Amino acid sequence: MLILTRRAGESLCIGDNIKVTVLSVQGKQVKIGLDIPDGMPVYREEVYLRIKEQNRQASETLDTDLLMATELWKSKKK
Repeated sequence: MLILTRRAGESLCIGDNIKVTVLSVQGKQVKIGLDIPDGMPVYREEVYLRIKEQNRQASETLDTDLLMATELWKSKKK
């Protein structure tokens, strides 16, 4: 992990198209601003981890799921 120190009003750049600016610091709370390309998703970490887990679960297929799907297709053809 890279650790940088910034004060309110100071920024750092990630690549050519992402800029992170420290807007304010109040006690243990830090407000940051992000300049990012349009269409780039940004998630809080806990939301991102939940999305990853749901995607992993959705990608897992069981043999019974496939067998049930083929049975549904067979019954629709009749």
